[in-house]
Amino acid sequence: MQKKGNRYGVHRVIEPAGVMPQPALRVNNDFSEIYDNEILCDVITLNVDSASFTDINDRAGKDPEKIKEIMLDIVKKYGKHKNPWTGSGGMFIGTVARIGDALKGKIDLSEGNKIASLVSLSLTPLRIDEITTIHMDTDQVDIKGQAVLFESAIWAKLPDDMPQSLALAVLDVAGAPAQVERLVKPGDCVVVIGARGKSGMLCCYKAKEMAGPNGRVIGVVHRETGMNEVTDALFVDEVVVGQADNALNLLEKIEKVTNGELCDVVINCVSRENCEMGAIMIAKDLGKIYFFSMATSFTKAALGAEGIGKDVEMIIGNGYCRGHADLTLDIMRKSDYLRELYTKRYC
Repeated sequence: MQKKGNRYGVHRVIEPAGVMPQPALRVNNDFSEIYDNEILCDVITLNVDSASFTDINDRAGKDPEKIKEIMLDIVKKYGKHKNPWTGSGGMFIGTVARIGDALKGKIDLSEGNKIASLVSLSLTPLRIDEITTIHMDTDQVDIKGQAVLFESAIWAKLPDDMPQSLALAVLDVAGAPAQVERLVKPGDCVVVIGARGKSGMLCCYKAKEMAGPNGRVIGVVHRETGMNEVTDALFVDEVVVGQADNALNLLEKIEKVTNGELCDVVINCVSRENCEMGAIMIAKDLGKIYFFSMATSFTKAALGAEGIGKDVEMIIGNGYCRGHADLTLDIMRKSDYLRELYTKRYC
């Protein structure tokens, strides 16, 4: 008889006792037995979140073998892939190997189904037996290993109408365009910082859809290289080349293209530190700022806004938003431009 597990996975926490799996330092990744409310998966690919992969890549000197060493060491020490420097993880795709007795017949899932986890690797018990391939340009890592999902976990069956690598790439950032749908109103001026990135392009698309013909979407890109991918997108009205961590320079450029009016909604998708103030300064008073990046510092954002007397609503990105998986996959189905671009990037 299988052991009874806690809905939120607290039964897997080793250290410190009594905390949830995400903030826990170490979790149990021994899958010789699973609890009655767990889903055991044979993992195929890890999609490491952008902030975490960028950090690991920098620490490894962009050496794939050293990246492997760092990732294996993280999982060996902590029982999960929670980057100790960024605190973030990513997600995985895999095949369902076993379903706990308490969940059988209660969830629309069968052994053998291919799924994408929609909860962070920073809380997911994971065992890596071998890292087979590191896809440096996509932050995806093919492995042999296993992971368990808890009863409270969210997941999505992989769709049949697109490559699994494409589905994994967009599902990893599905919370971003779903939150944009909630934040942007018809007629809004919206700026997306990091517009060329995976989450940035999706946010631009959804922002234009919500702002409508009377609204405006401005994409901020880091450099001119590759900016044509944003310029060519019909759902982006203007592209600005600017440094997200140079607040005064970014402010000057956005003031110029908005005639000093600034923006109703600012979406920050940049996976680098010190990009809080730029986003704050280009928002209108009483405007909204959505920080999707895991590199965001709450302290810098809160005290920074206070320090310049900026009255804005700041929202920390939640990777989960009800219906976010379907919404994001539907963008891939509706936008031929994005589907072609993302297929080229991630497949």
